[in-house]
Amino acid sequence: MEKIDRQILRLLTADGRMSYTDLGKATGLSTSAVHQRVKRLEERGLIIGYGASVDHAKAGRPLTAFVSITPFDPAAPDDYPERLRGMPEVESCWSVAGEESYILKIRVATPADLEVLLGRIRNAANVSTRTTIVLSTAFENRPID
Repeated sequence: MEKIDRQILRLLTADGRMSYTDLGKATGLSTSAVHQRVKRLEERGLIIGYGASVDHAKAGRPLTAFVSITPFDPAAPDDYPERLRGMPEVESCWSVAGEESYILKIRVATPADLEVLLGRIRNAANVSTRTTIVLSTAFENRPID
């Protein structure tokens, strides 16, 4: 990837609403050149979408937890993401190597809500869980370098 494309990606990850004009000023390119480069980055799949950064505490879900899931039956079909897709509290679902099969990033309002959600996850996916509650976040969703 060219240095200028990496710079555009860094700028857009910091501010996904940055205008082509402002991107051009920051990169030394014309507005139309930036527009073409962004379009190519989208077509190549390097940019897969744009979104808002949310203050989850103000949105009513201040508690973040990471939940590792392990199937009770290792021979069971690996359809856990589909089983969990309808749970809006599950923000992310990563397939991982190691003892666990998946790690989930969870956002809920209270410890009681987490407890209820863990029960729903165990029942829906027939798995055991191991939970780590986040105390604070030093940084998250850092722009690429």
